Amino acid sequence: MNRAAVPDNRRTRRCGCNSNDSDMNKAELIEHLAAKNSLSKAESGRIVETVLDAIVTTVKKGGSVVIAGFGSFKPHARAARNGVNPSTGAKIKIAAAKLPKFTPGTGFKAAVDPKAAARKAAKAGASKSAAKPAKKMAKP
Repeated sequence: MNRAAVPDNRRTRRCGCNSNDSDMNKAELIEHLAAKNSLSKAESGRIVETVLDAIVTTVKKGGSVVIAGFGSFKPHARAARNGVNPSTGAKIKIAAAKLPKFTPGTGFKAAVDPKAAARKAAKAGASKSAAKPAKKMAKP
C-alpha cells in the first residue's frame, strides 16, 4: 500500500505542542522535549529512557514514585479471586497479580478538566464555611 495515500496526521506534526491531535507516542514526546529545551533528539531520548527506567525499577521493587503536581506511580496488588469462563460457564480461579497503578495529581487533573477543579474548589470552600457554626449573639 502506498504510504502517501494513507492520511496520517502524525507525519505532518512537528512536536505535537500545537496540534489538536489527541495522541502522542514516545517518539513524538522525545521530539517535543528536544524542541522545547534545545536538545538533540538523542539527548532527549536518553532523558526519557532514564526517567521511564527509574519509574519502572522503583515500582518493580515495591516503591512509589511521586511527582508533585503530576501524579504518582505505585505497585498495586490484585488478590486472587474466582471467576467464570464466559464461553463455557465453568468456574475458574484467577491468580493474584501485581500491577502498576498511576494516580493523577491535583495539578494534572485541573489541567485536563479545569471546570471540575473549579467545582471541587468551590465545594471545598462551601463545606469549610458550613463546617464552622455561626457564633451565637450574646444576650444583653
